[in-house]
Amino acid sequence: MGMSVTISAANDQDAEQILKLQYLCYQSEAELYGDYSIEPLTQTLDSLRTELAAGHALVARLGEEVVASVRGSVDEAGTVRLGKLIVHPRMQRHGLGGRLLNAIEEHYATRFAAKRFQLFTGHRSEGNLRLYRSHGYAQVGTEQSGPRLTIVTLEKEAPAGAYAPQA
Repeated sequence: MGMSVTISAANDQDAEQILKLQYLCYQSEAELYGDYSIEPLTQTLDSLRTELAAGHALVARLGEEVVASVRGSVDEAGTVRLGKLIVHPRMQRHGLGGRLLNAIEEHYATRFAAKRFQLFTGHRSEGNLRLYRSHGYAQVGTEQSGPRLTIVTLEKEAPAGAYAPQA
């Protein structure tokens, strides 16, 4: 009998599992760009706990194991900055990233009346770009972050009125 993946708010007790998952998930990004000093691979547990306390994070669990996560924060203008959408490699390509993205967008749209959602990824991260575009995000800018990395910023407007998650 298989277990279902459940999505819920992250808590401080999840921090260590999130950090380990983040380290695992960002290995492929580091390899893609030839840079193992990227922030997700150097973030400390204390830094992650501070980040979790300052914003909102969701985790997806398979039993007790955290298999995916996403974080967000909202500014005074109503822009929600989403980040570190991570899915365990064995759980990828099954719609879990999209479910987490929908869930965190819904959280901010209903509780904080978000005006727009913004996120970023590297220019070579085709899977990430494909996922974000399929969820309505469009490129709004690029920034050279080093000799091998261009950061692509994507954005979408929050739905007016009641939030209706995408299918």
